Amino acid sequence: MWTDSHAHLDMEDFTNDRDTVIQRAGEKHVIHIITVGVDLKSSRAAVNLAEQYPSVYAAIGLHPHEAKGFDEDTLEKIAALSTNHKVVAWGEIGLDYYHNYCPPKEQKKAFEAQLDVAKNLHLPVIIHDRDAHEDVLTILKKFGKSERIGVIHCYSGDLGLARDLMDLGFFLSIPGTVTYKNAGPIKTVASKMPLERMLLETDAPFLSPLPYRGKRNEPAHVAITGKEVARLRNMDPEQLATITTKNARFLFGIPDQP
Repeated sequence: MWTDSHAHLDMEDFTNDRDTVIQRAGEKHVIHIITVGVDLKSSRAAVNLAEQYPSVYAAIGLHPHEAKGFDEDTLEKIAALSTNHKVVAWGEIGLDYYHNYCPPKEQKKAFEAQLDVAKNLHLPVIIHDRDAHEDVLTILKKFGKSERIGVIHCYSGDLGLARDLMDLGFFLSIPGTVTYKNAGPIKTVASKMPLERMLLETDAPFLSPLPYRGKRNEPAHVAITGKEVARLRNMDPEQLATITTKNARFLFGIPDQP
């Protein structure tokens, strides 16, 4: 019973076969999918999809790429979506200094404001961190520590940073990049981090695992990522699926049945 803790099912990549993609995930024993918003429009779409499909849950928020569009009105409109019972997290939010589509100052403003809203709404957060490890950690330390604080999606740091984030209560989500031959750091983290802090994700339609690298990713492929992590840890894939799904249910407050 796998859980894809991070996908973007509202994107145009799935327009022509979204029903089939979700059905195929079920056939691969993916019982929960968190579809994640990146702005107001996609957050609304995520909620709509969660209402349509029993296995799908929604996260709402403003991605750092969209930080230029941040204002109080937008924040209030996104927050209003949280009343839907299928909304289980606030995200994805954070900092991205790789693409740097928005100045760091604007990214930090949007990030910190959304952390405060998520805390007030008692929603765990989904954190985007690309080439911004130091600033993300500094801001999250100010945010405080909590048992269900959130997850660092598509984790890309080293084992030392992983320990610092887990000390704050964060889960770390392992993406399909763990299957790549040159992915030494994430392989190390996936093989050594505590299982009770691990989630799995696809980030679909991005970051397909081998042998689908370069092609559209989809939630069914989370099982491929999970099997590679299980191989690295020399454990039964079914056991890993059970543990990571239990972790996702705990963090996102998902009932035992989709």
